[in-house]
Amino acid sequence: MIPEIGHFALILALFFSLCLSVVPLIGYWQKNRVLLYTARPLTYLMSFFVLVSFLVLALSFMTDDFSVLYVSQNSNSQLPIWYKFSALWGGHEGSLLLWTLILSGWSSAVALKSVSLPKDVGPVVLSVLGMVSLGFLSFMLFTSSPFVRALPDAPLDGRDLNPLLQDIGLIIHPPMLYMGYVGFSVAFAFAIAALITGNLNASWARWTRPWTSLSWAFLTLGITLGSWWAYYELGWGGWWFWDPVENASFMPWLAGTALVHSLAVTEKRGVFKSWTVLLAIFTFSLSLLGTFLVRSGVLTSVHAFAADPTRGIYILMLLVILIGGSLLLYGLRASQVRASATFGVTGREAWLLFNNILLTVLTLTVLLGTLYPLIFDVLGLGRISVGAPYFNTVFSPIALLLIVFMAIGPFSKWHHTKASLLLNAILLPAVLAIVVTGLLSYVYALGMMAWLTLSVALWSALLIAKDWFVKVSAGTKGIIPRARQLPRNYYGMMIAHLGMVVTLIGILLVSTSSHESTVKLSPGESVSFAGYDFHFDGISHLKGPNYLADRGVISVSKNGDFVALLQPEKRFYSTSRQIMTEAGLDAGFTRDLYVSLGEKLSGEAWGIRLYVKAFVRWIWLGGLMMMCGGLLSALDKRYRKTVRGNNA
Repeated sequence: MIPEIGHFALILALFFSLCLSVVPLIGYWQKNRVLLYTARPLTYLMSFFVLVSFLVLALSFMTDDFSVLYVSQNSNSQLPIWYKFSALWGGHEGSLLLWTLILSGWSSAVALKSVSLPKDVGPVVLSVLGMVSLGFLSFMLFTSSPFVRALPDAPLDGRDLNPLLQDIGLIIHPPMLYMGYVGFSVAFAFAIAALITGNLNASWARWTRPWTSLSWAFLTLGITLGSWWAYYELGWGGWWFWDPVENASFMPWLAGTALVHSLAVTEKRGVFKSWTVLLAIFTFSLSLLGTFLVRSGVLTSVHAFAADPTRGIYILMLLVILIGGSLLLYGLRASQVRASATFGVTGREAWLLFNNILLTVLTLTVLLGTLYPLIFDVLGLGRISVGAPYFNTVFSPIALLLIVFMAIGPFSKWHHTKASLLLNAILLPAVLAIVVTGLLSYVYALGMMAWLTLSVALWSALLIAKDWFVKVSAGTKGIIPRARQLPRNYYGMMIAHLGMVVTLIGILLVSTSSHESTVKLSPGESVSFAGYDFHFDGISHLKGPNYLADRGVISVSKNGDFVALLQPEKRFYSTSRQIMTEAGLDAGFTRDLYVSLGEKLSGEAWGIRLYVKAFVRWIWLGGLMMMCGGLLSALDKRYRKTVRGNNA
């Protein structure tokens, strides 16, 4: 009976999302305040029933209610309690419910803050969010209900959760990723509301900007956590694989980065209005496209969900309606919101425009590499694979140029900057960076591309530090008082840009200075590798809550001094009959020692993969810095000011 309550709650949520999609819009067109004021309570009611449905499904997992088909397919009575809860979004139906829950949460947050919006804007924004919720709720109820009862021959103790997902990564990665994915629906809703109401000005950008920065911060964190999870869980020692589903989350991040910068120009100078609206539509469209690619079954990936064609067609229809409808509205209304302001080729607007162009090119590059094999296959031209060589060759130089423009932008002034002043500001840090990195490249025998990349990274960091020092040393108040007066948005930008530099350095060093090898060792044997001595102590056997494991014990020393004890495992999950590899790790600020247990060979010997990863943690440290920068920007004080004059 309890699962039926969850299903009925979804039906009620669908009803209120339908009302939210229609009633406030009717109120807007008829200038009826009563209908406009229904937007907030309808949003809360929709969100409440989605939450009820989510809690009911969570209860079904926690109590091992295997009479529910989705629970029996994705859980097991022996599964640890924390994995039982996260198993809720370990499959298609539950992850879709999590998506919808987060969407309703964003909608409720907008409803709470809508009191600061003009009375005819907030309800329209909520109505657009209601339309998006309506699409996903109908998709769930008509094709993917998580409350379908199990078949009579379902396993009594459940089929178990995919062993790859039995990890803390499942608990934190998907919710953070979805917070970013779905959060861009708010920027999308504001863009559509602006096109409907014609209220596209600096105030609109100010309302939209914190929501976009917050969404971007969550998506950055989600991608960073996903990279970290893949690194230690898959046993390959890699942090990014250009997997199609990884690309599905990376594309909206690139477009969202362009949107964050474009909103800054629209807010400050009133330009890029049409482009900013188009970016908001484009970013959320890529989020929806990612959903289609993951759930339609058209992609083969370790991340993708197996799905039937009906689901794929439904999502494709939803994609066409939402994206096609928004682009049609944009085509009809964009000409009425174009900005008339101008700017010079050396103004800050120009540098941000260059950044936007490069980010868009990068997005399209990843999109082409992801979709090209699918298009090739659909046209009957055969099967091809687009992998890391394409992405690294095309992506890297454009990304490097993007860092250059990112570094120069803060030193330029709005509208126009004298070229001589700009050159004087960036010349000395450039010379210093070239000399220092040149010496490092000579000492460590780095190649030309590595030297160029390291030079750009160091130059960018020096410019960021110089820009801050120039700002805090101006005037007579002193450095500390001036530093306190700088807005959070500025510090957010500075931290995010530094995070990009740190990530760039991490990528460079891990790709040029890391070592890996596969060795054959028997208990008692040792091997010297990359300056470390790895001694294979032997194999122990252990029993986990729902698996059996062979655990290798490897002592690592350097110059006779003990460094770490690594314990990689081979786990056998009896219910699903799958074998998983758990790497042994010793993390450090400048290097990771990474050991993965391979197959058992002749006698007592085992194949063992050894990795020494240089500065790999810097990749995720940079991601965390970027996330903090986005969060800090979203919390800027001026975004908390109430728009009093517009509510009268």
